[in-house]
Amino acid sequence: MSVIAVLALDGVPGPQLSAPGLAFATAARHHHPVAYEVRICAGPGFRSTGGPAPFGIDTPWGLEGLDDADTVLLPGHEGFRAVPPPGVVDALRGVVERGGRVGAVGTGTFTLAATGLLDGRRAATSRRHTRELARSYPRIDVDPEGSAVADGPFHSAAGVLGGVDLCLHLITQDHGEVVAIETERQLFLHLHAEAEDTGGTTSGAGPTSGAGREAAHSALADADREAAHGALAEAAYNAVTPPGSSLEPVTRWMEANLHRPLTLDDIAGRAGLGVRSLTRRFRAETGLTPLQYLLRTRLQSAQRLLERTDDPVERIAARTGLGTPANLRHHFQRSTGTSPTTYRTAFRAVVSGMTWPERPDGRP
Repeated sequence: MSVIAVLALDGVPGPQLSAPGLAFATAARHHHPVAYEVRICAGPGFRSTGGPAPFGIDTPWGLEGLDDADTVLLPGHEGFRAVPPPGVVDALRGVVERGGRVGAVGTGTFTLAATGLLDGRRAATSRRHTRELARSYPRIDVDPEGSAVADGPFHSAAGVLGGVDLCLHLITQDHGEVVAIETERQLFLHLHAEAEDTGGTTSGAGPTSGAGREAAHSALADADREAAHGALAEAAYNAVTPPGSSLEPVTRWMEANLHRPLTLDDIAGRAGLGVRSLTRRFRAETGLTPLQYLLRTRLQSAQRLLERTDDPVERIAARTGLGTPANLRHHFQRSTGTSPTTYRTAFRAVVSGMTWPERPDGRP
């Protein structure tokens, strides 16, 4: 388990304390291989967060909480232009000396710069402070856009949404872009209120007819029954194959054939395994059964299409193998707590502007 220590100095913005816990907990909750421990560590002289509505925190951790942390996050704080409080410089240097990494959010980059550790390196801060940082620390190559910057063990960013941008950058480094993108998607789902579906169409046919349609409906029914028995697992994890997993060839094949009425026997045959062995391996490596993984993959594909295309719901249902708009709405509501139309309206512009562009083959 990776330990993330968030160093709270006096006057830290409240969102910059809460965002890391939200981001890393979301990544861990929705992805089976991911595990993080987030500590809030009160720095010397800490009294409360900054205004408006300042509040205090009660934490068992002080600077000693950084001693065994894999990553230390340094949020901004009201006294960011001043010399860092006693012990902070030594603590941050100790993190780097033992091979840890340090991330700075917004004006937290000024405090990290004051240690001398960023001399000769690239770094970022909030856009309105980039010129000030460059003037105060001319040996630092300051990124003018505030985008997440990595230079050796040091990571910094403007601090969008309290530092979520930097947290997603670190999650990408730890677990890859797929996990980071799905974590970002889950964050937006939780940050926006549920809304009723007010548009869309209910007509349309699935991708197959006759026996093919019956097979598709049968496969979807099997997945639905299994999901009903494993609703907690389905809600807990997204369909992400860990890097280097032996399942990667078959999960890539599943993603490329979502439009087909795949069955459990089809997946097992492609993997060259018996159904029981396949199920055990999927549970161990993804936290999901094969059919739960398939359903989650279909829904994740539907989310990407809603975010990044103008395809109507009928076409998205066909492309993702969910068959009909009604079936897509049923599973989408169950999985995300909202409807496809509401999701597209609320999240499409935001998510497409803040995630990586989709590749031509449809993969993130």
